[in-house]
Amino acid sequence: MTSHEQTRRTNAPHTASDSWWPLIACSLGTFLLLLYTSIATVALPDIGTGLAASYTQLQWVVDIYTLALAGLLLGAGSIGDAFGARLVYLIGIAVFTAATLAAGLAQTPEWLIAARGAQGVAGAAMFATIPALIARAYPEPARRAIAFAVWGAVAGAASAVGTVAGGVLTQFMGWQWLFLGAVPLCLFSLLLIAKTLPSEGPETRSTATAKSLDWPGMATVSIAMASCVYAVISASEVGWGSPRTLAAFAMSAVAWCGFAFVERGARSPILPGTLLRSASFLMVLLTAFAYYFAAFGALPALALWLHHQLGVDAMTVSLILVSQLLVFIVASALLSHRFTQRSIAWRLGAPLLLIGLGAASGFAANGWNDWWALLPFLLLSGVGAGLISPALPQLALDSAPSGYAAAASSAPNAARQLGLALGVAVCGVLARDGSSGALGSALLSCAAIAVCAGIAVCFVGARGGKQAGALDQPRLA
Repeated sequence: MTSHEQTRRTNAPHTASDSWWPLIACSLGTFLLLLYTSIATVALPDIGTGLAASYTQLQWVVDIYTLALAGLLLGAGSIGDAFGARLVYLIGIAVFTAATLAAGLAQTPEWLIAARGAQGVAGAAMFATIPALIARAYPEPARRAIAFAVWGAVAGAASAVGTVAGGVLTQFMGWQWLFLGAVPLCLFSLLLIAKTLPSEGPETRSTATAKSLDWPGMATVSIAMASCVYAVISASEVGWGSPRTLAAFAMSAVAWCGFAFVERGARSPILPGTLLRSASFLMVLLTAFAYYFAAFGALPALALWLHHQLGVDAMTVSLILVSQLLVFIVASALLSHRFTQRSIAWRLGAPLLLIGLGAASGFAANGWNDWWALLPFLLLSGVGAGLISPALPQLALDSAPSGYAAAASSAPNAARQLGLALGVAVCGVLARDGSSGALGSALLSCAAIAVCAGIAVCFVGARGGKQAGALDQPRLA
């Protein structure tokens, strides 16, 4: 072994893999950025009173974060590949900390909306680079599988904690502490990443700086994603046929066409053609979209049905819905790493079918008119989502060619955000009258999405016959 190789081994992620502190730092960052997808929702009445905000302004307090997070993920992943995932994450968490502090100190609705938008931009930089950081910190397959399982469990817990913590903090301390209380955690995550993850080596930096950024591709894909998410949000507010919704969908379609055009001639595209022609990677994207749509898209409609149709109080509604996320956490932490050597059909297709079965069973609520009828859906979808969540970034990274780790791992995260936004909108429209029959229709739509995607993944997996353990190891930049 040459002295250069010995130096590389000494400075490589193997030193980080001896400790779980990098995982704690990455998981904490994931927890924080996903926490803010839901924590502000329950505080909107108090925010409206405290800042004299209009209904439209309150909607944007929630929507601007989702819009920025989903719209910028792919572009942020490309930047992470070019300049190093660690550096981009550090900048992201620093900006996220400042934006969170600014949100807690907001004196006007416009101030709060701007701070939430900055949170979303920084959250995209964090979310796009975290899977690559975890893979780099834990190169051994067994430890990496455990790390992604824990990461998936933490990601699932964030939504549950956000819903509950939002109500508790708002009631006892005021809505400002939804943001001020997280600042110390942001600083702690920043410190851990800076201390526990070594900088990218000289050979990695030289490769990264030689790779020119695809600015036209980043701009068009960001516009395409953001306008598509905006169209879905608009559809849930003013209807699918409204001029605003149709214009946003048209803008998204034009931007996607522009993205396809500029990528054909790009020297360093955001996602290389070999990756987009990979059946396993396309199944990862399909799964990411479908499982978030099917497992979580109906939850707001379920909450309204429980409250208005059955008269269940808000705290009990939270406890009922949290059962799904508790199952998610257990399945992700205890079961998912046992499937790492299985085929894509088993790792992605079978859990999708399980989610579909659970959603179809929710149609029983139409006849029972009792919250117990929802338990099969909540439990089965929790197990299915818990198995899928940690598998997605690992499979995406396994498919990524050298220099595209962050972009490849950010693509399924973008697909998940799009699936959630569309699922909430579709289920909200179908269950609008709050009846048991309407809720059953919403759950059946979730079942159809999950089953169709599950069948497609199983079919592709059966044809490919490629075992997860035999996939190419990720070649991280």
